[in-house]
Amino acid sequence: MTYKEMTKEELLEERQQLEKEYDAWKRKGLSLNMARGKPSAAQLDLSNELMDVLNSNSYFNDQTGTDCRNYGVSDGIPEAKALMGEMSEVSPDDMIIFGNSSLNIMFDQIARSYAKGVCGSTPWCKLDKWKFLCPVPGYDRHFKVTEFFGAEMINIPMTPDGPDMDMVEDYVNNDPAVKGIWCVPKYSNPQGYSYSDETVRRFAALKPAAEDFRIFWDNAYSIHHLYDEPEKQDVILEILDECRKAGNPDIVYKFISTSKVTFPGSGLAAMAASKKNLDDVRKYMTVQTIGHDKLNQLRHVRFFGNLANMKQHMRRHAAILRPKFEAVWDIFDKNLGGLGVGEWTRPNGGYFVSFDSLNGCAKKIVAMCKEAGVTLTPAGATYPYGKDPDDKNIRIAPSYPPLAELKQAAEIFTICVRLVSIDKILSESDN
Repeated sequence: MTYKEMTKEELLEERQQLEKEYDAWKRKGLSLNMARGKPSAAQLDLSNELMDVLNSNSYFNDQTGTDCRNYGVSDGIPEAKALMGEMSEVSPDDMIIFGNSSLNIMFDQIARSYAKGVCGSTPWCKLDKWKFLCPVPGYDRHFKVTEFFGAEMINIPMTPDGPDMDMVEDYVNNDPAVKGIWCVPKYSNPQGYSYSDETVRRFAALKPAAEDFRIFWDNAYSIHHLYDEPEKQDVILEILDECRKAGNPDIVYKFISTSKVTFPGSGLAAMAASKKNLDDVRKYMTVQTIGHDKLNQLRHVRFFGNLANMKQHMRRHAAILRPKFEAVWDIFDKNLGGLGVGEWTRPNGGYFVSFDSLNGCAKKIVAMCKEAGVTLTPAGATYPYGKDPDDKNIRIAPSYPPLAELKQAAEIFTICVRLVSIDKILSESDN
C-alpha cells in the first residue's frame, strides 16, 4: 500500500515509529558521506604501482626520442595520444593531451570562446546575450562554469535516451544566441543514462543557427561499467564519426580523462575534435603553456600499455563499486518499494544513483540526513543556479564510503524520505 492510500491515522502511526528509528540513528553521532563521486581508498590502491613506473633510473624519452623531463610537445606525446585515442575511440590525430583535469579543459574552452571567440567568430563577451543548454538533472560543475562566465542557462529535461532532442533541435537550430550544450553521454551524472543511437545521430545532424555553436561532449564514464557481462554494458555511438557522416565535423568537442581510472587530480585529460577546432586551440595553447606534464603521460602509457589492460583495470574497479550500488538498491527496494514516495535509477555504470522524491521534499530530506550525520550533495545542485524547480532530485554517490558505512547512510536516507513524505502527504490532506 502506498502512503497516499493510507488513512491519516495509519500515517501518524507510521510516522511515530519512524521518528523513534530516526532519533536512535541521531544518537549514534555518525559522520557519513554520500556527497561526491570520489573513488574509495580501495580503488585508489589499484593504481599504486603507477608510482613505481618511473624512478631516477628510468628512460625518460618518448617513442620519438623526446626527453619528457624537458619543455616541448605541447599537445601530448605520441604514445599518450594513442592510448587515450583508443580509450575514446578516436584517431590519435584527432586529440590533444592536456593536464590532469577534463573540467579544466572545458573551463578553458569556454574562457577562450568568451574572450577570443570560436574559430574567428565574435567573442561571447561582446554579445548582449549568449545561452547554454543544460540537460537536467546534470553535473553541477558544468553549470558552475557557464554561470561563472555569465551564460543564460536553459534547462533541457533528460530522458532514458538522453536529452529531449525536440527541445535541443528547436533551440539550437533557431536561436543564434545558443552557443553550446553540456552532455555526459554515457552513464550520465547523476542518472546513469546513456544516449541512444538516435539521440547521438540527432546531435550530429544539428543545424545550428550560430556558427560558433559547440557540443561539449564530456565522456567521463566511457569505460566505467559496473558489470563484466557485455550485455550489461552500455554502448554509445562515437560522436566525432557521426558528426563527420552528417557533414558537421566541427560542432563537437569530446572530453575524456583517467580521473576515475587512476588517481583523481593526477590522471590524464584529453580533448578530441576536428582539425579546425584543434588548430584553433593550439593557437592559444602556445600562449598558455610550453607543455603539459609529459612524465605523467609517460607514466600512464607504461603502466597500462594498451586499452585491454586498462579495461582489465576497470574490472577491478567494478568489483569494488558493484556491491555498493547493489546495497543501495537493495535498501531502497526494501524500505521504499511500493510506498510511492520516490523513484531511483539503476545504471549499468558510472558513479551515481539519481533519486527523485515527491515534489517539494528534496531539501528537507537532505537537511534531515545532515542532522542524522549523513552528508549528501545539496538539493538543487544538479540544476543550473542550484535551483531544482520541483525540489525533488537528490544525487546519491555510493563510491566513497566503506560498504558498512554506506549501508548505514542508505538506511538513514530512507527513513528521512519516509518521514518527509508523510509530512508532505499529511499537509496536503489538511488543505
